[in-house]
Amino acid sequence: MTHSPRRRTGTRGASGALDRLVSATPDKRDRVVDAARALSIVIVTLWHWTLSITHRNADGDLVMPNPIDAVPGGWLATWVLQIMPVFFLVGGYANLAGWERHRANEESAGRFVADRLRRLSVPTAVWAAVWLAGELITAALPGPHRWMWQWFPGYLTPLWFLAMYSLLILAVPVTATLHARHAAGVLATLAGLIILGSALGRGAGLTWAEWVTAALVWLFCHQLGYAWRTWRLGRRPLGLRLAVTGTGLLALVVLTMFACYPHSMVGTVGDTESNIFPTNATIAALAVFQLGLLALITPAATRLLRRRGAWKPVVALNVVAITVFLWHMTAYLVALWVYERLGHTLPSKPTAGWWAQRWYWLLAPLAALLPLIAVFAPVEIRTRSSSRKPNRDGER
Repeated sequence: MTHSPRRRTGTRGASGALDRLVSATPDKRDRVVDAARALSIVIVTLWHWTLSITHRNADGDLVMPNPIDAVPGGWLATWVLQIMPVFFLVGGYANLAGWERHRANEESAGRFVADRLRRLSVPTAVWAAVWLAGELITAALPGPHRWMWQWFPGYLTPLWFLAMYSLLILAVPVTATLHARHAAGVLATLAGLIILGSALGRGAGLTWAEWVTAALVWLFCHQLGYAWRTWRLGRRPLGLRLAVTGTGLLALVVLTMFACYPHSMVGTVGDTESNIFPTNATIAALAVFQLGLLALITPAATRLLRRRGAWKPVVALNVVAITVFLWHMTAYLVALWVYERLGHTLPSKPTAGWWAQRWYWLLAPLAALLPLIAVFAPVEIRTRSSSRKPNRDGER
């Protein structure tokens, strides 16, 4: 009883802070960009939770393939639901907005990079410290010990994004300057290098060329984010927005139908090649296609997002986006632990029973994630608030 008022006060305080953020949104802010980021986090989280056939292999390790191969035409869904290009599109847009603010305030490139990396690295360091402490404690206990990356490597897979995105942040002073001087030329050059790298990697069998191409693809996506901002693609005439979408779609069709790249934009059981690992030219085409889709929906989406009821959830999720990204797999692992402790066996095939269980793999990880957000989101929020105040059109 004595603690209830305190909890209610805390809840009202958090709600009030969120309401203030919603009310303080500048009129010039492109809300579609924020909504795209929030939607990306939701799709990645739900994909891992509900569309992974997580089971134990012969060695007892957890593996998590997807059911795309078992769904007729399921690869088509990956042309929308493979959302990683959107992460980098949004990242490019946001990093350019931040870079412009720093330049307007005559602040150094080093200050910009440090601010951006701190927002990413501090929550990640806390996540890593918690997990490493847990691993060291269990390793010190009697009996055999296997490290997380040995028995559930899929748990660490999302971290590649943090590494690549950090490298792109380091490069912003150079890439943003090049964009300001030769925007279309930079994109064309990157596209040409991706085609060349694909020919050397896929055609000549040079492994190093495949990995260089993978880095170039994500750089291309990030530069597209710059173009999204400076060219204001969402406000362009319908014909131009359709042209961007059609160009990306045509490139995808050519690459998958005639160049024999896999149709699925995610790794699929039975495929000897994956478009995402190492990342190849199809993901660059997918980024163009998805940017076109975002530009197409911008007018209608903007009207919707000006409604407080639609905008508030977007703001709420973006406030804790890094926390959700980092901890959603921990919540999933908790749900897996509970499931097996209840005596169930993880199915290895997408049977009717597997599909019928999707409600559990939505609700159980969500129940585990909410307290993790409550504990660790303040780290993200404090880290962000330690940065300089946003400019008038809303720094991201």
